[in-house]
Amino acid sequence: MFNELGLSAKVLSAVEAAGYSKPTPIQAEAIPHALEKRDVLGLAQTGTGKTASFVLPMLSLLEKGRARARMPRTLILEPTRELAAQVADSFEKYGVNHRLTVALLIGGVSFADQDRKVDRGADVVIATPGRLLDHIERGKLLLQQIEILVVDEADRMLDMGFIPDIERICKLLPITRQTLFFSATMPKEIQSLVDRFLHNPVRVEVSPPSSAAETVEQRFVRSGETPKEKRATLRRLLDDETEISNGIIFCNRKRDIGTLFRSLERHGYSVGALHGDMDQRSRMATLDAFKNEKIKLLVASDVAARGLDIPKVSHVFNYDVPHNAEDYVHRIGRTGRAGRSGKAFTIATREDKKLVAAIEAMLKREVPWLEEAQAEDAAPAPTERPRRSRRGAKPDATPEAAAPQEKAEATPPKAETAPKPERSRDNQGTERKGEGRGRREREPDESRLVFGETSYVPAFLRRPIAPRRTTKSTADADAD
Repeated sequence: MFNELGLSAKVLSAVEAAGYSKPTPIQAEAIPHALEKRDVLGLAQTGTGKTASFVLPMLSLLEKGRARARMPRTLILEPTRELAAQVADSFEKYGVNHRLTVALLIGGVSFADQDRKVDRGADVVIATPGRLLDHIERGKLLLQQIEILVVDEADRMLDMGFIPDIERICKLLPITRQTLFFSATMPKEIQSLVDRFLHNPVRVEVSPPSSAAETVEQRFVRSGETPKEKRATLRRLLDDETEISNGIIFCNRKRDIGTLFRSLERHGYSVGALHGDMDQRSRMATLDAFKNEKIKLLVASDVAARGLDIPKVSHVFNYDVPHNAEDYVHRIGRTGRAGRSGKAFTIATREDKKLVAAIEAMLKREVPWLEEAQAEDAAPAPTERPRRSRRGAKPDATPEAAAPQEKAEATPPKAETAPKPERSRDNQGTERKGEGRGRREREPDESRLVFGETSYVPAFLRRPIAPRRTTKSTADADAD
């Protein structure tokens, strides 16, 4: 129960009003250590309630004291705008009984509005690394009074190239700060960052790193190589899954998002698109429409793999197999959240064989293919897969039935098939066909023979030799 974790009465009242009574494993283990002001290293798969693991204890600790102008008390770093906005919503929901100022510093929004909140004094700053550094370089933000630092989705920070920015920001913070570090996976680069900036952290690990929720039913789906074939495979999946309340379709490339979105829209699906090149207003409008169920499907890039917290997402479709196996965990983690069940389908071609193997190696288990699962549900699998014979045996023929047929076709009757004519050489070494088989030899065409191979004499050699012309002096000499 939440009342056993040491949270303040105001926070407990807000949690109860939000409809929560039992904490998740990561919340139950991380919150008590955070309230003791210890550094925490939290490892948990996506969708396990990591956001509340640092929002709730921060609200309890911030009840005492006030922030100064341009000098916030706490800092939360997020990799994407959507995830930063999601954390801001959590502060509004759980901090309803607090009078805290929250500043959201993200790109795509005017600096003026953000500067006004910081100038009044922000208790909590939620920011993406790039926009935070912009405010610092402009002299609008000072970090000397930071009491608590939260680095959320650290592995995603690594993928997006934010680690140098994180290192730069950490060097500007007080050494005595408290650091809460959360990640779904723990690559070597992240471990190095933890060793440098966390002091004797408490490691909280509620599930193995790089693992997917057990509430998600996973399937691979075979498809052809061309984009047209893959789009047809996706539409077949969408039509077969009749229990889709809403679903997210992930693509690897931004240009594929637009193409797939227009294709699904032409076929009559309720669909929207989301990627990093969209302006912030369009992105938020699309997300609101998806959350409010105005659109049923959302075609997105990996920007949505970490930034969406919509509990009712029933399906995830990977139109492309992710290049990074760890991104697979975050993608399918958009469904099956908060104990709910979900389904995840990944469309794979023959070229994706290595990527599929990498995902299964990370999960340490095989993910069944949709076609094989359907065959097992329909009927028991045959003991041996029928093989196609070399010389035209039908695919459905059994090995015992195909063997006599192969033997018969391999030794055809002599009466039906004419034997191959032998080849012999004449005394000049020229190959000729048909000798010894009763065939009439063709007379050689002397006009095509090369001079010297036969007794044939060309016409120019048969002409008579003209008498030699002689001069008078030569004739007299001959006469002598």
